[in-house]
Amino acid sequence: MNHNINIVEFPSNLGLEEPAPGKEPGVKKLPSWLRENGFYDMLKPQNIYTAKAPAYSARRDPETGILNGTAIVNFAKQQAELLEEVLDEDPFPVIIGGDCSILVGNAMALKKKGDYGLFYLNGQTNYVVPPFSQSDGLAEQNLAVVSGQGHPKLSDIDGLSPYFKEEHIWCVGNRECEEEHLNTIQESDIHYMDLDTLQHRGTEHCTNAFLQMVEEKNLDGYFIHVDTDVMDDMVMPPALSRSDEGLTYAELNHIMEKLLTHDKAAGLEITLLDPNLDPTAEYTREFIANIGKCIIDANKHSMA
Repeated sequence: MNHNINIVEFPSNLGLEEPAPGKEPGVKKLPSWLRENGFYDMLKPQNIYTAKAPAYSARRDPETGILNGTAIVNFAKQQAELLEEVLDEDPFPVIIGGDCSILVGNAMALKKKGDYGLFYLNGQTNYVVPPFSQSDGLAEQNLAVVSGQGHPKLSDIDGLSPYFKEEHIWCVGNRECEEEHLNTIQESDIHYMDLDTLQHRGTEHCTNAFLQMVEEKNLDGYFIHVDTDVMDDMVMPPALSRSDEGLTYAELNHIMEKLLTHDKAAGLEITLLDPNLDPTAEYTREFIANIGKCIIDANKHSMA
């Protein structure tokens, strides 16, 4: 991790279905919500960059069958252009969504820079493509798309497919066990470690194995994706995909400490915390206290 921090705001909800007819998802409020509740004051970023997402629509793109398909492609190109410039700077980028469809544009920017790995920490695999997808939202399919699967309009923007090679991706923390979903990722070259396996083997084993892969493959770096639905519902009910199972903060913090202090950490994105589901900010503030401390401690480590 480089010293100092930049915050990059990608407040997109384009990858999600409507929570109710005529109501758009609230995750686009996440950057302003984290700012309001002290995250930015805690990190003291050197710069703050923002790319405003196009307007949300509940209509499917006829070419891909994906909600807001064309808008997602256009926003991904906008993201990639901005993030390329941010990556050229020294400060470490902390990227705030939005939903996890923002991974597409971030992945494009990294692909243009070199060969990167992905540590994908999520309560679901999101490695789902038709005919198995139960949703028209890209958020359910984003891991498949960034590894070159799905419609080329999304998975091969500007001829960059795959944005991440499957063998350089670790999908960690899944606790959804639909057989048709698991079959596709288990048949891929992605390193898959579900929640039970992670907790059985331990976070130390998981992170060490990932970092060993990064070194053995001589990757230019790696990107960290944190979807808040990887957390246990006891500590993160504002996540959109809730489950009684999930990571504790002790487990999340250990993973972040290991990954953020390594010199090949290239960026962190945070997605899918819906401010509408945490009106008192009780859970948001606990999340800020934990993830913020990990980022600050890693920053201090890099400057030591």
